[in-house]
Amino acid sequence: MSEIILPMDADDAVHLPDEEARLREATRATMLAETLQLGRYSAVTQAAVVLALAAIFWGIASHAYLSGLAVAVTALCAAALIAMRRYRGRLGDRSTAREAFAVLHGLALGRGLAWASMPAILLPSVDNAYRIVVGAVCAALISHAYVAGPIFSLALLAVAPVVAGMFVGLAGCESPIGQYVAVLLSMYAAFVFVSARRMCRHSYQRIRDRVMVQAQSETIGFLLKDFAEGTSDWLWETDTVGQLRQARGAIAALLGVEAAGLRHRTLPALLQAFADPDGDGADVQAVAAAIAARAPFRDRTVRLRTANGTRWITLNGKPVLDAQGAFAGYRGVGSDATESREAQARIAFLAGHDSLTGLPNRSGFQDTLETLCREVGTAGSPSALFYLDLDGFKAVNDSRGHLVGDRLLREVTARLLAIGDPHGLFRLGGDEFAMIVRDLGRPAAESLAARVVADLRRPFQIDEARLEVGVSVGIAYVPDDAIEPAALLMRADLALYAAKAGGKGCWRTFDPSLEERVVRQRQFDLDMRAALAADAMELHYQPLVDMKTGRVAGFEALLRWNKPGHGWVSPGEIIPIAEATGFIVEIGRWALRRACTDARAWPDLKIAVNISSIHVRMPGFHAEVAAILRETGLAPERLEIEITESVLLDHGPEVLENLKRLRATGVRIALDDFGTGYSSLSYLTEFPFDKVKVDRSFVRDLQGRPEKVAVVEAIARMARALSMSVTVEGVETRQQLDVLRDKRCDIAQGFLYSPARPVHEVAALIARIEGTPPPAGDGDPDGSPATQAPAPTLERSPTSVARPVLSMARAS
Repeated sequence: MSEIILPMDADDAVHLPDEEARLREATRATMLAETLQLGRYSAVTQAAVVLALAAIFWGIASHAYLSGLAVAVTALCAAALIAMRRYRGRLGDRSTAREAFAVLHGLALGRGLAWASMPAILLPSVDNAYRIVVGAVCAALISHAYVAGPIFSLALLAVAPVVAGMFVGLAGCESPIGQYVAVLLSMYAAFVFVSARRMCRHSYQRIRDRVMVQAQSETIGFLLKDFAEGTSDWLWETDTVGQLRQARGAIAALLGVEAAGLRHRTLPALLQAFADPDGDGADVQAVAAAIAARAPFRDRTVRLRTANGTRWITLNGKPVLDAQGAFAGYRGVGSDATESREAQARIAFLAGHDSLTGLPNRSGFQDTLETLCREVGTAGSPSALFYLDLDGFKAVNDSRGHLVGDRLLREVTARLLAIGDPHGLFRLGGDEFAMIVRDLGRPAAESLAARVVADLRRPFQIDEARLEVGVSVGIAYVPDDAIEPAALLMRADLALYAAKAGGKGCWRTFDPSLEERVVRQRQFDLDMRAALAADAMELHYQPLVDMKTGRVAGFEALLRWNKPGHGWVSPGEIIPIAEATGFIVEIGRWALRRACTDARAWPDLKIAVNISSIHVRMPGFHAEVAAILRETGLAPERLEIEITESVLLDHGPEVLENLKRLRATGVRIALDDFGTGYSSLSYLTEFPFDKVKVDRSFVRDLQGRPEKVAVVEAIARMARALSMSVTVEGVETRQQLDVLRDKRCDIAQGFLYSPARPVHEVAALIARIEGTPPPAGDGDPDGSPATQAPAPTLERSPTSVARPVLSMARAS
């Protein structure tokens, strides 16, 4: 029971939870405040009693003692009154509370000792009549333990000395009366102390409960205030007739009206007055019915038409009963659910729409396409699917930035909406769009496609930028081309591919031959993979001849595949398929390994291998080449890696890193098909190539086209200035060779010497070229002696020269 005797020590607070420590501090401060309030009356009463006692005994007792007793008790009572005034209102501070406890305990002990002298001195020296007065005063002082306050230690210090003084005084009285009274006094004092202790315990618990309730009330009040200020929720309450008593301000602000106008309006009438006529009103009726039936309701969201626009509020409520069980009204919680509803509507919109353009997205497109195919399958009315892809959008996006690209897409959307049905336009992603037009025949569809192409060809003005893009359109008809959504979309995509291949900026309709080509390409992909796994592909080698000496300087490896049942397959058909599927990387690894292995048998001759841009862009390409050189034992300086400009288009740091590392090991790097791209000169300054290969298009008709001769001469001069050698492709006649030699080109490659031949013919081919002078005239462009094995059919004509092993498709 230390909590009702002494204030809490600092060490005690350390070992208690924060909440419990605060509760004990508040309880003891309240106990002390109550003690101070009671002590004021006790001090005044004791001062009056001691003065009356001095007057009664003035004639029969020592004047000095009576005066000293009166002065001592009165002074201590005055000090208690001063202390009470000093500490009032300051007991919340822990140090002040401890000081007050110490002072009050000292004053209580002082008064108890002063009063203890009274029975000890007066009882033995007065007669029985005055002893009754002394006993009555002592009994009153002992009973003071009941009113000393809730702190038992104060009562103990004030009363225990008086009891001890009575025992001393009774010991000086006549026997056996003194002993009898002492026994009775002991019994009474024990009863008083036990009762006082019990009363103090109850007072402590009462005060603790009151402090706890007050703290909880403050917490609840704080939470309710924070709840009201920090959220869109509010507490509402009605009286027995349904009129609002609370939350009128919150509801008025939500409805955009004055709060005074809601004073005499019932909640059901208010909801019905502002109910949105576009809503079904079911929740408003449900709330009104629940209130009429005095039944609880929960999560009723009503749609209201207010001065602030459409608002949604969610209501929870239940009836309240008074202490007698009678209906006292409704209480509940309301919340503004407008933002939540709008967010849900936004999420639902974005699930089926594109956030940039606001058009239905791929999900909405699939749903519409399925509905279209299902309806057309039953009704048979023709409709058209337009698959659109912007031409040149990537260049705008990369050069101008994504913000301009996004604005351009919105402008494109606006033009498309102005052309077609707003409900039939979709954005599928990136720069791909789709249009579904119902009840549209072929002539009208083609006219619409032509208008789309023409309108999007017109320049777009984005701020100061004048942007030009185009569009390619693929068209598929339902039910003519397909009645299944997936098949219809695939055939529109094939038509779009045909439009892209046809030069872009145009439209194409689906043709069955397009699908046949796709099937053929898929089968070619499977057969090509099987052929490489079975080692059924070959490398043939075309000689590279030094124009000055006429000696063979090396060979270029060219891919050959004699497909069973089909014959020789052109690399121009293989390479695009392999690049589209990524299988080109496997072919490139195989070709490098095979070419390096074959070249070991050719002393001092170089081997050139054309590598796909996809392969060169791989971060570990230089390590692959180094590993193959170590594996085959070919010296790095005998290998030439030929790349096209496509490798350097939009290249990342890994491309130049690969090329620089390869060149550092001794591998030569050649730029193939030089002069046919847009930025050849910039590439030559960006990376120091070892060789440039002049495209065959500059060699054809060289004698009759002086401008081509000038270009070849310029290329040769530039190459010499940059310490590069020049190889010319497609050399087919002696006249071409003479011109190229005159313009100081270095290496010739073409049918004048030989087409590409199998590896087992290389030795004989070298001997023939170096041992026999070149043909005197145009001769047979094949350049092969009568005894030579026939070349593959695809190389018989000089105009149908096979592409290098991994060359890029030129359709791009």
